[in-house]
Amino acid sequence: MAARLAFLLLFVTHSAFGFDHGQWDALLKKNVVVLEGGKASQFRYGGVDRKALQAYLATLSKVDEKEFKSWSREEQMAFLINAYNAHTVEKILTRYPDIRSIWDFGKIFGNPFKDEFFTLLGRKMSLDGIEHGMLRKNYREPRVHYAVNCASVGCPMLREEAYVAARLDRQLEEQAVRFLSDRSRNRFREGRLEVSKIFDWFKEDFEPRQAYFARYASALGYKGGEAPITFLDYDWSLNDSRSSSRR
Repeated sequence: MAARLAFLLLFVTHSAFGFDHGQWDALLKKNVVVLEGGKASQFRYGGVDRKALQAYLATLSKVDEKEFKSWSREEQMAFLINAYNAHTVEKILTRYPDIRSIWDFGKIFGNPFKDEFFTLLGRKMSLDGIEHGMLRKNYREPRVHYAVNCASVGCPMLREEAYVAARLDRQLEEQAVRFLSDRSRNRFREGRLEVSKIFDWFKEDFEPRQAYFARYASALGYKGGEAPITFLDYDWSLNDSRSSSRR
């Protein structure tokens, strides 16, 4: 009877209140260092409770396809974004502190984005599988680019809290404004938009780009309208709070 009640409680918790990302939320609140007035962040990889992180990852791996599909669009997206970010941190920790960039794992053999190094929804999964195979493909929401974090300085900041369905739209919009307001990565200068390579690599997600940037003209610091676009170099150095990078 006790076991049945425990199962029912778990079912009700996941079905009615959504997946519990509390463990990940606590790790983020403890280890994310917010910079530049909230426009960027670094992460204390050396301060992470590895057992707590792995316990959270274990809860993610227990979710099957049927349960996942029963959730709302927002709950699914929050789950996938958090899974991407948490698994990226775990990947870095397998070599930390002897790592300077996520690309230290390799670009052909050991590629950190293509390597299927974890299980999610009952199958082997990679970071690219989450980002490109699921988030970009199924939800058509360009703001996910501001939410998934590739452990790099050039990447949109790792948010200081977990993503949750009830606040997902507000969280994504705040991430967009934060990133586009960061003058080291996006700016309007001498009549030209100088923006992150993200807008080049994934240009199809932001078309028409001029209209997209006009939507965030205030964050970018210009009045909107047509402007030549150039793309800034991407900084792949590790977003470690003790990093010797430009931050």
